[in-house]
Amino acid sequence: MAKLNLQDVVFVKSAASPADFLRDMTPQIVFSGRSNVGKSSVINRVLGRKQIARVSGVPGKTIHVNYFRLGTAAYFVDLPGYGYARVSATERARWKTLMESFFSDHERISLGVMIVDSRHKPTADDVIMARWFIETERPFTVVANKIDKVKKSALEANLALIRETLELPEAVTVIPFSAETGANRVQLISEIEHAL
Repeated sequence: MAKLNLQDVVFVKSAASPADFLRDMTPQIVFSGRSNVGKSSVINRVLGRKQIARVSGVPGKTIHVNYFRLGTAAYFVDLPGYGYARVSATERARWKTLMESFFSDHERISLGVMIVDSRHKPTADDVIMARWFIETERPFTVVANKIDKVKKSALEANLALIRETLELPEAVTVIPFSAETGANRVQLISEIEHAL
């Protein structure tokens, strides 16, 4: 288990095509999720930074594979959000090709951090992403973001619905999380460090 140096974070590059993907031996922590689920906000909260991963009020702004290096321990990889309807068919096709190429070389993924919305049942796209991690036997954890917007009395049932809908194995952790308040940030960092 390696410790993350959250003080030593550098944006490395945006990969617009498979030729640009980083393929060195550094572990990669891969963040995936729907376009409006708060993926960049989760990354920023974990890193304790305001805007290292670009946050936008418009879903679908992450259109490349973005790499951030944390010292020598790992890369955080911010993937394009999936499932956002208000982009062109051409752009959706480009994203699909980019993602298929990225995931075809799955051995370099040390941990997937799959972000879902704790307020809602996971979408069909979320189910597809979870199946990919399960079928390729890549370790992953599910982050149920936006718990600050969920009534405490409803949270347990929502988390159970997420686990059931995604058909998660027992070994997969579901972390209730808030990018807004930082709730359970320490637990997520611990999950990441255990994968390194």
